[in-house]
Amino acid sequence: MKAVIMAGGFGTRIQPLTINMPKPMIPLINRPIMLHIIDLLKRHGITELILLLYHQPMVIKNFFGDGSEFGVHITYVTPLEDFGTAGAVKAAAKFLDERFLIISGDLLTDFDLSQVIKFHEEKGAKATITLTSVKDPLQFGVVITDKEGRITKFLEKPGWGEVFSDTINTGIYVLEPEVLAMIPAGENRDWSKDVFPQMLAEDAPLFGCQLSGYWADIGNTDAYLEAGRDITRRQVRVLIDERATESRPDIHLGEDVLVGRKDLSLLEGMVVLGDNTQVLGHARLKNTVVGRNCVIEDGCELEDAVLWDNVYLKKGCRIQGAGLCHNVRVGQGVVIEEGVIVGDETTIGDEAYLKKDVKVWPLKVIEGGAIVTTNLIWGEKWRKSLFEGAVVRGLTNVELTPEFSAKLGAAYGSTLPKDSFILAGRDAIRASRMLKRSFLGGLLSAGVNVRDIKMVSLPVLRYKLTTFGEVGGVHFRQSPEDPAATDIIFFDAEGIEVSSAAAKGIERIYYKENFRRVHFSEPGGISELPRIYDYYREGYLRALDGAALRAAAPKVVVDLNHSPAGELLPGLLNDLGCEVIELNSHLQESRSGTSPEQAERALEQLSRIVVTLGATAGFWLGPSGERLKLIDETGEVLSDIEALASLASLVCQAERSGSLVLPVPAPLAVEELAVAAGLTVKRTKTDGRSLVEGAKERNVQLAAALDGRFAFPAFQSNFDALFAVGKTIELLVRTGKSLGEVRRSNPTRAYRHLQLPCSWELKGGIMRKMSEDSVELEASFVDGVKVQLPGGWALVLPDQHRPVVHLMAEAGNAARADELLETYRRKVEEWKKELLKS
Repeated sequence: MKAVIMAGGFGTRIQPLTINMPKPMIPLINRPIMLHIIDLLKRHGITELILLLYHQPMVIKNFFGDGSEFGVHITYVTPLEDFGTAGAVKAAAKFLDERFLIISGDLLTDFDLSQVIKFHEEKGAKATITLTSVKDPLQFGVVITDKEGRITKFLEKPGWGEVFSDTINTGIYVLEPEVLAMIPAGENRDWSKDVFPQMLAEDAPLFGCQLSGYWADIGNTDAYLEAGRDITRRQVRVLIDERATESRPDIHLGEDVLVGRKDLSLLEGMVVLGDNTQVLGHARLKNTVVGRNCVIEDGCELEDAVLWDNVYLKKGCRIQGAGLCHNVRVGQGVVIEEGVIVGDETTIGDEAYLKKDVKVWPLKVIEGGAIVTTNLIWGEKWRKSLFEGAVVRGLTNVELTPEFSAKLGAAYGSTLPKDSFILAGRDAIRASRMLKRSFLGGLLSAGVNVRDIKMVSLPVLRYKLTTFGEVGGVHFRQSPEDPAATDIIFFDAEGIEVSSAAAKGIERIYYKENFRRVHFSEPGGISELPRIYDYYREGYLRALDGAALRAAAPKVVVDLNHSPAGELLPGLLNDLGCEVIELNSHLQESRSGTSPEQAERALEQLSRIVVTLGATAGFWLGPSGERLKLIDETGEVLSDIEALASLASLVCQAERSGSLVLPVPAPLAVEELAVAAGLTVKRTKTDGRSLVEGAKERNVQLAAALDGRFAFPAFQSNFDALFAVGKTIELLVRTGKSLGEVRRSNPTRAYRHLQLPCSWELKGGIMRKMSEDSVELEASFVDGVKVQLPGGWALVLPDQHRPVVHLMAEAGNAARADELLETYRRKVEEWKKELLKS
């Protein structure tokens, strides 16, 4: 007698186990599921097998070959397309010229198949369906038979209102070859939906044979883990390749297995260890199956766990009721809860926590300390922290999804007083709107009200926050560093980026999902703030010398980048008497925003127009209204460092008192300018919050970052490119200088910046080495380690959010600056090697 094994399914419901292999090949007790079916068939004398393949057929063919290694003879049939369960068997009709049995390749059962075959023969049936009773028949075909076993009623996957029995179709059939005549060749047909109902309608001899025993359809990951548990609890017996030990028959060890505790006293229940696996120290395993070439370090605790081949667990891991696929690396102290599945070749960092039922797709990286609460399917990694400073950044619709955004909104709202108000704004990118809307839903659920100012320049939002009425604000924008990513920026009641403590508070609630859910009658409301620009306009005009500007009536060219600034800035400059030539001023909602190439072309165009029109200066605004590029009257586009030096020079010449707030790596040349003009310089950390806090101090004339962001505290201490445009023009008018003159008159010092890759684990060691290396030197430790050297300085600064170390150097000439940079580059590379060796 022949048997047909159905092995062509895609296994969609059981992903991620089936991402890299067909479902019948999933290991169950270190053997493919289908091998257990072949063992069952052999026990009942069936060795002529026809395997129906479709999805990843070569994986199955390569493993089973012609079947001789497993004591059977295998014929493979691979239909050209998905013909359904019956249509696929029809494709193998030429091999089925006698009575045959059909069984799925992804079942686990110990049914007495001989009993079904005997029943079939005795009844003279054309088709016999093997039946069994289950508690939940909804996901199967329900069947009723008469006293003779003849099927009288048949219904595929009924609802509870339709259920008429707990007896179901197990997918195991015995058929006479003439049944195949009912199936048209090359057409899609299903046994349960088409063939059997047709036989019932035609009153053909269709019988059902009720069997008892173990039967499980391994259709999803829960069923897979449950089948493993059932085997370890001896509810079903299967062949196990690993040899049982004499003293402990439930302990099965493969070849070259090493168990740290030789008496096996730390292994409890049924434990299977594949070839060449090591269980070290005091690791405890209970009812667990481990594949080949695995290492389980000291202190690990595993219960009801399934590990495939080449899995490495570092010390102190705890895994319960979870499955880890091939080549998974798990760091020290990781906790993995019940129902979790970790896909192939995933790396999990130390102290990570994977919560119940999470599914991790293959090739993911989960950072150390991360708490994974939802399935990780898209993107490459799960971070241990959501925030980079005050920003949550991620790939749009991959890492930052609407679901994620709603939860983040609920977490943020839970940190704020109930019934309080926040400001919410965004840029002109559609993805920003999509994520903002989801975020607001979560916020309202926590009982927080929203003043939605929609598309707005970020400086306007921050300026409004400095007035009154809101406890915080949030802005959505396309990331300036990656057009495929979105930034969600959080601000406090004064418009300053939230502190790390506040960010941690939001993050803590997000990971614990400890959201404040208000009563159904108490959700927050959304209102608009139509006069948002009035607040800003009044302060803007008051802070500038309108009389001087109107008298000079300078001509300027401004590229507004299709941003919300186009609705505001040209009018403000016109009110001040400027002649404004606007570029890209039309505000338009965009799908993708401005690419770096488009921005570069826009700057070239802007440069040409400034020269052609004989304008005083040109300005290019970043999409969110914080960053600014300056173009002098000769069409020269100033670098961010040149712009910083030029604006500082103008401030020094015009004001002659007060102070400048600059980050530690800012050029010394700027400090020399300030000192010469009688101003003082305060150095702060490079992050935006530190600079803005510094700008709030008295008599600060200018605060600047190194990336084209400027704040003039006379108007507001937050970064504001709109005001920086007006202030630059005013300073040019007051000093009577052109921007080109200022640029050319600035001290010429060479400034260098280099980024070196550096893993998170090495950053601390690198800074220790730099501190030790700087003992004999004049050094500053405000942000990184900055040392004064003959003819210049050098700074080693670890990046806060990326695995990178910044090297910066400045000197009186280019050769010395290059020499300093190269010296410290070599030092850092050498320190990295030393740290890795240790």
